[in-house]
Amino acid sequence: MGKTMRRAVRATGHLLLAAAMAFGVWIFVCVLLITAVGTLVLVGAWLLPETVLLIRRIAGAKRKTTAAWTGVRIPEAYQPLTGTTRERFRTAVHDPGTLTDFRWMVAYYLYGALVLVALPLWPLGLVVDGVWSGLLRRQPVVLPLIVRIADLEADWSTALLKPSPKAVLARRVEELAATRADAISAHGAELRRIERDLHDGAQARLVALSMRIGLAKRAYDRDPEAARKLLDDAQDQAEQALTELRQVVRGIHPPILSDRGLVGAVRALAASSGLRVSIEDQGLDEGVRAPAAVEAAAYFVVAESLTNAAKHSGSPRAEVRLTRTRRGLRVRVSDVEGSGGADEGGGSGLLGMRRRVAALDGTVDVSSPAGGPTVIEVELPCVW
Repeated sequence: MGKTMRRAVRATGHLLLAAAMAFGVWIFVCVLLITAVGTLVLVGAWLLPETVLLIRRIAGAKRKTTAAWTGVRIPEAYQPLTGTTRERFRTAVHDPGTLTDFRWMVAYYLYGALVLVALPLWPLGLVVDGVWSGLLRRQPVVLPLIVRIADLEADWSTALLKPSPKAVLARRVEELAATRADAISAHGAELRRIERDLHDGAQARLVALSMRIGLAKRAYDRDPEAARKLLDDAQDQAEQALTELRQVVRGIHPPILSDRGLVGAVRALAASSGLRVSIEDQGLDEGVRAPAAVEAAAYFVVAESLTNAAKHSGSPRAEVRLTRTRRGLRVRVSDVEGSGGADEGGGSGLLGMRRRVAALDGTVDVSSPAGGPTVIEVELPCVW
């Protein structure tokens, strides 16, 4: 009985909050009327975008209260209201989210007062359930109805505030356009880095190698000893050029990934990181490997994370967890005893990590509170 009463009290609080918000929505109808009249006479067109923004905030508050009751987040899918007055007006009119919020607001005028149905159940419930449950030891029958009313209110709000497929598609297109731009930027930066490494490193070595071989050919007949020395130098230049070419190749796709797989490559990273790194892999020893691009992204995430941990965290150890999920690969790196406070704008490489992962439609979650630890979780979608 006590548990039922606590749930009924919480449900009543939820319904009272919903009624208070509904009352605010009823008052808001005046704003809607002013906006409608101003828009019709073409002198208040600037009011519509501002009104839509206000409706979005009200709907957002309702999404939060509903999620607090159900435990399930209701996503938002709005087009940004930016640009000139005409552009903002056009976006506000054509955004599918505007129709979704307006439909919810009209319906909320009716079902927002469900608390008026729930409140009369309290006296009846205290009497009936007090006897039925307190004396006869039966399950309460009246007070649970209050919880069901709250569930009904939350279900209606969830159904009405959930973005339409068209809105979700529009939002998805915007996200893909943004990630595509980041991917192109990251790709361009990577190409410039490779070009710079080849120009300043291997190419310079090969030019010097060609010059030394030419000098050795000219000196061979008249001074074989000098020619031999030049050839020795040329061999050293060739070895250095080969080393630098290998480093460039590792920057594109580390050969160790092909040789040892992701787990083996990460263990090699851990061994050379200077930290005590514990590695846990779940489901990656079943023979089927992730696509090469996904493995490369996961490898660079771990490499960047361990490098940052060794340079900035002050922690002597780190943890790496690689998990095969139904829809992809999850990477989690923690510096365990780090000081936290990681800043994406501080040149720590987190922004580059986000771009690399976003190019594969993945997500990056960085948690780095003051005092630590810093935890980086990456989701990389793929088909196994």
